[in-house]
Amino acid sequence: MATVPSGSNTTAPTTAFRLEHLSQLSNQKKLGLILAAAAVIALLVGAMLWSQTPDYRVLYNNVSDQDGAAIISSLQQMNVPYKFSDNGGSILIPDKQVHEVRLKLAGQGLPKGGLPGFELMENQKFGSSQFLEQVNYQRALEGELARSVQSLSAVQSARVHLAIAKPSVFSREKQQPSVSVLLNLHPGRVLSVDQVSAIVHLMSSSVPNLPTKNVTVVDQNGNLLSTQNDNKQDKGLDVKQLQYLQELEDSYIRRIEAILTPITGAANVRAQVTADLDFSRIERAEEIYRPNNTETDAAAIRSQQTSEATSVGSKMDGGIPGALSNRPPDPAAAPIEANKEEGDKKPVIPTDQKKESTTNYEVDKTVQHTQQATGNIKRITAAVVVNYRKKINENGEVTNEPLTAEEIKEINSLVKEAMGYNEKRGDSLTVTNSLFTAENVSVLDTEFWKDPENIMLAKEIVKQLLIGALVLFFLLKILRPFLKSLMPPPVPALPGPAVGEVVVGQLAESIEEKRAMEQRALEETMQKQEYEENLKKAKQLAVDQPAIVASVVKEWVSGNG
Repeated sequence: MATVPSGSNTTAPTTAFRLEHLSQLSNQKKLGLILAAAAVIALLVGAMLWSQTPDYRVLYNNVSDQDGAAIISSLQQMNVPYKFSDNGGSILIPDKQVHEVRLKLAGQGLPKGGLPGFELMENQKFGSSQFLEQVNYQRALEGELARSVQSLSAVQSARVHLAIAKPSVFSREKQQPSVSVLLNLHPGRVLSVDQVSAIVHLMSSSVPNLPTKNVTVVDQNGNLLSTQNDNKQDKGLDVKQLQYLQELEDSYIRRIEAILTPITGAANVRAQVTADLDFSRIERAEEIYRPNNTETDAAAIRSQQTSEATSVGSKMDGGIPGALSNRPPDPAAAPIEANKEEGDKKPVIPTDQKKESTTNYEVDKTVQHTQQATGNIKRITAAVVVNYRKKINENGEVTNEPLTAEEIKEINSLVKEAMGYNEKRGDSLTVTNSLFTAENVSVLDTEFWKDPENIMLAKEIVKQLLIGALVLFFLLKILRPFLKSLMPPPVPALPGPAVGEVVVGQLAESIEEKRAMEQRALEETMQKQEYEENLKKAKQLAVDQPAIVASVVKEWVSGNG
């Protein structure tokens, strides 16, 4: 029986055998093995370095050159690694340090945004002229407005140009300022009409005496955006009005279905409502005058003025001009005294008497300013369809029965109350009882090879099989022959058995030895049984025929046996 060699005795010949085979390779094959080992080591080292390399994230995007230089200088002082994106418009730093670095840079006032703001007013030089101060103020205001517009999510960058006329005391008409806004939107972004209107009102509220009509908004493609709001107002279209109309109609539909669902069931009623709304805006101012001095109402006196004048005739009624008529008049005397002095020779009576009275009454005036609300309902039209009632007959079959006239009338009354039906307004309502056929319509099954999902699945399976076939072809037809070409030719059999052969031989010998031992044990057992039977027969023969036994023993003794 062969013995198995120990581990130390096995390793040494195997290693020596491998070194011997390597030494038998040609220089080209040795070079190929060295290059393959180097490639494997390079891949392992690259994988380790790649796993240890931190992920970079964007710190700031689309910064100006001035802010970029300040940010890079601060990053170098903080010993933070950085790199630029492919197009150079973004600064990248390790993922774990993004938030910390942003807070530190914000403490330093970076980035400043690239556009100058009111910080220009902080660096005013001594002795600057009024014109320079006005220019700096206008630049600062443009920068602040541009920063405000850039805060919108859809706006990537913005520029604002102000046109402010110089005030003059010699001009009667004051020229209003105007603003032009140039927007650079993010790729794929579009500003809605409401957003453009918000930008216009933002500019109008930020610049004194700036009307909204003097604001012009243009995008990077040269499209004039500020006219969209004007066109919307001219055409009378408003998204909010359409949204309000849709919400109002949906509200009526929900009311109708909610009140009929407990009666008919959730899937047995359908309703549609059309509302006619009046979105016209009416403003009316009225002044109503009512006559005074009526029998019921007393006139209200605003002011009253009375004047009375009386003139008395003179004692000298007239005469021929001369010396007597040119003398000065006598002293004036009262009429009574004058009559007494003259002995009532000539009575004096008033020659002129005037009396005036002016009364101003209050004017009864009523001023009314009425503004009619928009969105008033002019008319509502509703259509309701109710499914047939389902019943089970005596045979257990489900049948559909139409509703009775009383039930239709009851449903009609309920819908009118739910929708606020007004006959004077011209509202209309139609309730129809019909059998719903949507549930009974059979859907045609798409053929298996025409189903889009099956087609996509088949394409994916073919793609995976093609990739697997290419990989298998590469392994069997390219890589395997290459590895075989690097392996040494088969070595002829040596006189001494190899280690593997020794082990296999030992196993075979152990199996054969075990079988031989079992065979020998079986043979010994059979021989022993046969011996005992022969011995028993011999004893019986000696008892039965002693003469024969005696002759046999005599022959053994004589040497013939």
